[in-house]
Amino acid sequence: MLIVRYQKENQIQYGHLEEDRLGPLTGDPLGGEFTRGPLKWNVAEVTLLAPCPPTKIIGLTRNFIDRVRERGDVLPSLPTLFLKPPSSVIGPGEAIVLPPQSQHVEYGAELGVVMGRRARHISPDEAARYILGYTCANDVTAHDLLEQDGLWARGKGFDTFCALGPAIATHVDPTEVVITGALNGETRQMSSTHDMLFTVPQVVAYVSAVMTLLPGDVILMGSPAGAGPLAAGDVVEVEIEGIGKLRNPVKAEEHDE
Repeated sequence: MLIVRYQKENQIQYGHLEEDRLGPLTGDPLGGEFTRGPLKWNVAEVTLLAPCPPTKIIGLTRNFIDRVRERGDVLPSLPTLFLKPPSSVIGPGEAIVLPPQSQHVEYGAELGVVMGRRARHISPDEAARYILGYTCANDVTAHDLLEQDGLWARGKGFDTFCALGPAIATHVDPTEVVITGALNGETRQMSSTHDMLFTVPQVVAYVSAVMTLLPGDVILMGSPAGAGPLAAGDVVEVEIEGIGKLRNPVKAEEHDE
């Protein structure tokens, strides 16, 4: 099933998507029981939002072998984590805003893991029972600020730096899906989750040993080789088979005079 979060006539609610038709969900898919209502609208009749409102976003770096080699880094022995604030989340079609503090902002196509149950100290074998599904993610990074600070918070934390959507796929097998990132219609990233150093169950278990994962929290599984800089006027797309395509325009930050 494809779960979406959408706005129609100032009402925000969850729904289910079948091709270009959408119907409401009754109940709460994030940790609760829910049922599917009849298909009522075309997707064009509603505004799709980020498919979940996470309390936190946990990112993973250096998790694709081709990306590690591309950057000349050393393969990590354990997952390397960072945090992004909930205020960085945007949905399909919303603009990624380039902050004036940075001269080098990059996109990063990623698989996002959406938690469906509270998880703490779980094993890899248990992880699947705590996951609601998977979504497309764009982990945007101000690389010059990250290098300048020697820390991750500022370079990863700007508003609009975590695009999610268009849906949460509950049926996807995360072991062998292809992730594609395109800039202005040209494919720049393409890799399979088979090439991840650390698997979804391993990472979910590892994170749960550090912090409590809550329903709606998102884990970003790392970006493959090919991530590159963004400029105002660009359009960046993340596509994952079985989930859909996440498309976001890019613009410079504007200030009122």
